[in-house]
Amino acid sequence: MRSGGQAAWGRAGQMTELRDIHDLAGCRGVVAVQVAVWGRDAETVPASVLSVSVKRGGILIGAYDGETVVGFVWSFPGRRDGQWTHWSHMLGVLPEARGRGLGRDLKLAQRTRAIDQGIDLIEWTFDPLQAQNAHLNFVGLGCIATTYVVDAYGPMSGPLHRGTPTDRLIAEWWIARPHVERRLNQRSALVARSADVREAPALIDTHQGGQWLECGDVRTSLTAPRVLLPVPPAFGEMQQQDIDAAMRWRLGVREAFSWAFARGYRAVDFYLNREQGGGAYLLALDQDRS
Repeated sequence: MRSGGQAAWGRAGQMTELRDIHDLAGCRGVVAVQVAVWGRDAETVPASVLSVSVKRGGILIGAYDGETVVGFVWSFPGRRDGQWTHWSHMLGVLPEARGRGLGRDLKLAQRTRAIDQGIDLIEWTFDPLQAQNAHLNFVGLGCIATTYVVDAYGPMSGPLHRGTPTDRLIAEWWIARPHVERRLNQRSALVARSADVREAPALIDTHQGGQWLECGDVRTSLTAPRVLLPVPPAFGEMQQQDIDAAMRWRLGVREAFSWAFARGYRAVDFYLNREQGGGAYLLALDQDRS
Protein backbone atom coordinates (compact mmCIF):
# COMPACT_ATOMS: atom_id res chain seq x y z
CA MET A 1 0.00 0.00 0.00
CA ARG A 2 1.56 3.29 -1.05
CA SER A 3 2.00 6.21 1.37
CA GLY A 4 2.55 4.20 4.53
CA GLY A 5 -1.09 3.60 5.51
CA GLN A 6 -2.65 0.38 6.74
CA ALA A 7 -4.03 -2.06 4.19
CA ALA A 8 -7.81 -2.49 4.29
CA TRP A 9 -10.12 -4.70 2.29
CA GLY A 10 -12.74 -3.00 0.17
CA ARG A 11 -15.70 -4.25 -1.83
CA ALA A 12 -15.49 -7.53 -3.71
CA GLY A 13 -12.30 -8.41 -1.83
CA GLN A 14 -10.30 -5.52 -3.29
CA MET A 15 -7.57 -3.99 -1.19
CA THR A 16 -7.93 -0.26 -0.59
CA GLU A 17 -4.83 1.62 -1.78
CA LEU A 18 -3.72 5.17 -1.03
CA ARG A 19 -2.48 7.13 -4.05
CA ASP A 20 -1.34 10.68 -4.63
CA ILE A 21 -3.79 12.31 -7.03
CA HIS A 22 -2.47 14.47 -9.86
CA ASP A 23 -4.86 13.73 -12.74
CA LEU A 24 -8.28 15.22 -13.47
CA ALA A 25 -9.96 11.83 -13.30
CA GLY A 26 -8.81 11.43 -9.72
CA CYS A 27 -9.87 15.00 -8.89
CA ARG A 28 -13.33 14.27 -10.30
CA GLY A 29 -13.47 11.19 -8.07
CA VAL A 30 -12.76 13.44 -5.09
CA VAL A 31 -15.63 15.72 -6.15
CA ALA A 32 -17.94 12.70 -6.21
CA VAL A 33 -16.92 11.80 -2.65
CA GLN A 34 -17.57 15.39 -1.53
CA VAL A 35 -21.11 15.25 -2.91
CA ALA A 36 -21.78 11.85 -1.33
CA VAL A 37 -20.49 12.92 2.11
CA TRP A 38 -21.65 16.54 2.38
CA GLY A 39 -24.51 16.73 -0.12
CA ARG A 40 -25.04 18.54 -3.40
CA ASP A 41 -25.98 21.76 -1.63
CA ALA A 42 -22.63 21.98 0.18
CA GLU A 43 -19.77 24.13 -1.07
CA THR A 44 -17.98 21.63 -3.29
CA VAL A 45 -14.38 22.29 -4.32
CA PRO A 46 -14.24 21.67 -8.11
CA ALA A 47 -11.80 19.35 -9.84
CA SER A 48 -10.09 22.29 -11.56
CA VAL A 49 -9.15 23.91 -8.23
CA LEU A 50 -7.93 20.60 -6.78
CA SER A 51 -5.80 20.01 -9.87
CA VAL A 52 -4.18 23.45 -9.74
CA SER A 53 -3.50 23.18 -5.99
CA VAL A 54 -1.43 20.00 -6.30
CA LYS A 55 0.68 21.65 -8.97
CA ARG A 56 1.65 24.30 -6.42
CA GLY A 57 2.40 22.29 -3.31
CA GLY A 58 -1.03 21.01 -2.35
CA ILE A 59 -1.37 17.47 -1.00
CA LEU A 60 -4.24 15.41 -2.41
CA ILE A 61 -4.34 11.71 -1.50
CA GLY A 62 -7.11 9.34 -2.48
CA ALA A 63 -8.16 6.01 -1.00
CA TYR A 64 -9.03 3.74 -3.92
CA ASP A 65 -11.05 0.56 -4.21
CA GLY A 66 -9.79 -0.51 -7.60
CA GLU A 67 -10.12 2.66 -9.67
CA THR A 68 -12.88 4.21 -7.54
CA VAL A 69 -12.06 6.96 -5.04
CA VAL A 70 -13.75 6.06 -1.73
CA GLY A 71 -11.98 8.63 0.46
CA PHE A 72 -9.52 11.49 0.30
CA VAL A 73 -7.60 14.14 2.22
CA TRP A 74 -6.68 17.54 0.76
CA SER A 75 -4.44 20.29 2.11
CA PHE A 76 -2.64 23.29 0.68
CA PRO A 77 0.29 25.49 1.79
CA GLY A 78 -0.25 28.45 4.09
CA ARG A 79 1.69 30.82 6.35
CA ARG A 80 1.46 31.22 10.12
CA ASP A 81 3.74 33.48 12.12
CA GLY A 82 6.11 33.68 9.16
CA GLN A 83 6.43 29.91 8.78
CA TRP A 84 5.12 27.64 6.04
CA THR A 85 2.32 25.34 7.16
CA HIS A 86 -0.39 23.24 5.52
CA TRP A 87 -4.11 23.90 5.88
CA SER A 88 -6.01 20.62 5.66
CA HIS A 89 -9.33 21.71 4.20
CA MET A 90 -11.14 18.40 3.72
CA LEU A 91 -11.09 14.74 4.74
CA GLY A 92 -13.95 12.56 3.53
CA VAL A 93 -14.70 8.83 3.35
CA LEU A 94 -17.77 7.27 1.73
CA PRO A 95 -20.18 5.70 4.24
CA GLU A 96 -19.66 2.22 2.82
CA ALA A 97 -15.86 2.53 3.24
CA ARG A 98 -15.92 3.62 6.89
CA GLY A 99 -14.77 1.39 9.72
CA ARG A 100 -11.47 0.48 8.03
CA GLY A 101 -9.36 3.20 9.61
CA LEU A 102 -9.04 5.08 6.31
CA GLY A 103 -9.36 8.50 7.94
CA ARG A 104 -6.32 7.90 10.12
CA ASP A 105 -4.39 6.29 7.26
CA LEU A 106 -5.04 9.29 5.03
CA LYS A 107 -3.85 11.68 7.74
CA LEU A 108 -0.65 9.67 8.27
CA ALA A 109 0.04 9.74 4.54
CA GLN A 110 -0.58 13.49 4.54
CA ARG A 111 1.89 13.86 7.42
CA THR A 112 4.57 11.99 5.47
CA ARG A 113 4.11 14.24 2.45
CA ALA A 114 4.20 17.40 4.59
CA ILE A 115 7.39 16.33 6.39
CA ASP A 116 8.97 15.76 2.98
CA GLN A 117 8.12 19.41 2.19
CA GLY A 118 9.80 20.59 5.41
CA ILE A 119 6.46 21.39 7.11
CA ASP A 120 6.11 21.28 10.92
CA LEU A 121 2.43 22.17 11.35
CA ILE A 122 -0.81 21.02 9.71
CA GLU A 123 -4.05 22.72 10.81
CA TRP A 124 -7.74 22.16 10.14
CA THR A 125 -11.12 22.90 11.64
CA PHE A 126 -13.54 20.41 13.15
CA ASP A 127 -16.83 20.52 15.01
CA PRO A 128 -15.98 20.29 18.74
CA LEU A 129 -19.30 18.54 19.41
CA GLN A 130 -18.43 15.53 17.25
CA ALA A 131 -16.82 13.18 19.77
CA GLN A 132 -15.46 10.64 17.29
CA ASN A 133 -13.64 13.38 15.36
CA ALA A 134 -12.21 14.76 18.59
CA HIS A 135 -11.01 11.29 19.57
CA LEU A 136 -9.22 10.81 16.23
CA ASN A 137 -7.63 14.25 16.35
CA PHE A 138 -6.40 14.23 19.94
CA VAL A 139 -5.87 10.55 20.76
CA GLY A 140 -5.17 9.06 17.35
CA LEU A 141 -3.04 11.90 15.96
CA GLY A 142 -1.78 13.96 18.91
CA CYS A 143 -3.34 17.32 18.06
CA ILE A 144 -3.86 20.21 20.45
CA ALA A 145 -6.23 23.18 20.14
CA THR A 146 -5.95 26.78 21.31
CA THR A 147 -8.40 28.57 18.99
CA TYR A 148 -12.21 28.49 18.85
CA VAL A 149 -13.92 30.07 15.82
CA VAL A 150 -17.54 31.21 16.09
CA ASP A 151 -19.73 30.31 13.08
CA ALA A 152 -16.63 29.69 10.96
CA TYR A 153 -18.45 28.95 7.69
CA GLY A 154 -21.78 30.67 8.21
CA PRO A 155 -25.07 28.82 7.66
CA MET A 156 -24.65 25.52 5.81
CA SER A 157 -27.46 23.36 4.49
CA GLY A 158 -25.76 19.96 4.29
CA PRO A 159 -27.05 17.13 6.50
CA LEU A 160 -23.99 17.27 8.78
CA HIS A 161 -24.31 21.00 9.50
CA ARG A 162 -27.96 22.02 9.31
CA GLY A 163 -29.55 23.63 12.34
CA THR A 164 -26.79 25.21 14.46
CA PRO A 165 -23.95 27.70 13.83
CA THR A 166 -20.81 26.20 12.31
CA ASP A 167 -18.56 26.80 15.32
CA ARG A 168 -15.18 25.06 14.99
CA LEU A 169 -12.01 24.27 16.87
CA ILE A 170 -8.74 24.62 14.97
CA ALA A 171 -6.72 21.43 15.34
CA GLU A 172 -2.98 22.04 15.52
CA TRP A 173 -0.98 18.99 14.44
CA TRP A 174 2.70 19.60 15.17
CA ILE A 175 3.74 16.65 13.06
CA ALA A 176 7.44 16.43 13.96
CA ARG A 177 7.17 16.87 17.74
CA PRO A 178 7.83 14.01 20.21
CA HIS A 179 4.32 13.98 21.71
CA VAL A 180 2.87 13.35 18.24
CA GLU A 181 5.31 10.48 17.69
CA ARG A 182 4.22 8.99 21.02
CA ARG A 183 0.54 9.20 20.08
CA LEU A 184 1.13 7.65 16.67
CA ASN A 185 3.00 4.74 18.22
CA GLN A 186 0.11 3.80 20.51
CA ARG A 187 -3.20 2.74 19.01
CA SER A 188 -5.39 2.99 22.12
CA ALA A 189 -6.53 5.88 24.29
CA LEU A 190 -4.31 7.05 27.11
CA VAL A 191 -5.26 6.17 30.65
CA ALA A 192 -5.58 9.04 33.09
CA ARG A 193 -2.03 9.85 34.15
CA SER A 194 -2.61 11.27 37.61
CA ALA A 195 -5.24 11.89 40.23
CA ASP A 196 -5.30 15.53 39.10
CA VAL A 197 -6.50 14.42 35.68
CA ARG A 198 -8.96 11.84 36.94
CA GLU A 199 -10.44 14.32 39.40
CA ALA A 200 -10.39 17.42 37.18
CA PRO A 201 -13.60 19.43 37.62
CA ALA A 202 -16.14 19.66 34.80
CA LEU A 203 -16.38 23.04 33.09
CA ILE A 204 -20.02 22.39 32.07
CA ASP A 205 -22.73 20.99 34.34
CA THR A 206 -24.77 18.23 32.66
CA HIS A 207 -27.89 16.22 33.44
CA GLN A 208 -29.90 13.57 31.65
CA GLY A 209 -33.01 15.15 30.14
CA GLY A 210 -35.02 12.31 28.63
CA GLN A 211 -33.42 11.17 25.38
CA TRP A 212 -30.51 13.61 25.49
CA LEU A 213 -27.73 14.59 27.84
CA GLU A 214 -28.55 18.23 28.60
CA CYS A 215 -26.06 21.11 28.71
CA GLY A 216 -26.24 23.08 31.95
CA ASP A 217 -24.33 26.07 33.28
CA VAL A 218 -20.73 26.86 32.37
CA ARG A 219 -18.62 27.05 35.52
CA THR A 220 -16.55 30.15 34.80
CA SER A 221 -15.34 30.39 38.42
CA LEU A 222 -13.00 27.38 38.09
CA THR A 223 -9.30 27.91 38.78
CA ALA A 224 -7.97 24.32 38.58
CA PRO A 225 -4.89 23.75 36.39
CA ARG A 226 -6.80 21.05 34.49
CA VAL A 227 -10.52 20.95 33.68
CA LEU A 228 -12.77 18.63 31.71
CA LEU A 229 -15.14 19.97 29.06
CA PRO A 230 -17.90 17.40 28.33
CA VAL A 231 -19.68 16.91 25.00
CA PRO A 232 -22.84 14.83 24.51
CA PRO A 233 -23.41 11.53 22.73
CA ALA A 234 -24.98 11.55 19.26
CA PHE A 235 -24.79 15.28 18.63
CA GLY A 236 -25.48 14.76 14.93
CA GLU A 237 -28.79 13.03 15.73
CA MET A 238 -29.61 15.66 18.35
CA GLN A 239 -29.05 18.39 15.78
CA GLN A 240 -31.58 16.77 13.46
CA GLN A 241 -34.18 15.75 16.07
CA ASP A 242 -34.05 18.37 18.84
CA ILE A 243 -32.66 21.68 17.62
CA ASP A 244 -33.26 23.40 20.99
CA ALA A 245 -31.11 20.86 22.87
CA ALA A 246 -28.46 21.06 20.16
CA MET A 247 -28.38 24.87 20.37
CA ARG A 248 -27.95 24.74 24.16
CA TRP A 249 -24.91 22.54 23.63
CA ARG A 250 -23.53 24.68 20.82
CA LEU A 251 -23.77 27.88 22.86
CA GLY A 252 -22.59 26.26 26.09
CA VAL A 253 -19.49 24.73 24.47
CA ARG A 254 -18.83 28.05 22.73
CA GLU A 255 -18.90 29.89 26.06
CA ALA A 256 -16.74 27.25 27.77
CA PHE A 257 -13.99 27.12 25.14
CA SER A 258 -13.94 30.90 24.67
CA TRP A 259 -13.62 31.43 28.42
CA ALA A 260 -10.93 28.77 28.83
CA PHE A 261 -8.75 29.84 25.89
CA ALA A 262 -8.90 33.48 27.02
CA ARG A 263 -7.49 32.39 30.38
CA GLY A 264 -4.56 30.40 29.02
CA TYR A 265 -5.99 26.89 28.84
CA ARG A 266 -5.41 24.71 25.79
CA ALA A 267 -7.12 21.48 24.76
CA VAL A 268 -4.57 18.67 25.05
CA ASP A 269 -6.53 15.41 25.16
CA PHE A 270 -9.95 13.81 24.69
CA TYR A 271 -11.58 10.97 26.62
CA LEU A 272 -14.15 9.06 24.57
CA ASN A 273 -17.01 7.37 26.42
CA ARG A 274 -17.12 4.13 24.43
CA GLU A 275 -20.17 2.76 26.24
CA GLN A 276 -22.47 5.78 26.17
CA GLY A 277 -20.96 7.97 23.45
CA GLY A 278 -19.80 11.52 23.83
CA GLY A 279 -16.80 12.26 26.00
CA ALA A 280 -14.76 15.12 27.44
CA TYR A 281 -11.85 17.32 26.44
CA LEU A 282 -8.99 17.75 28.87
CA LEU A 283 -7.98 21.41 29.07
CA ALA A 284 -4.73 22.36 30.77
CA LEU A 285 -3.21 25.71 31.58
CA ASP A 286 -0.55 26.51 29.01
CA GLN A 287 2.40 26.14 31.41
CA ASP A 288 1.23 22.56 32.13
CA ARG A 289 2.84 20.38 29.45
CA SER A 290 1.21 17.10 30.46
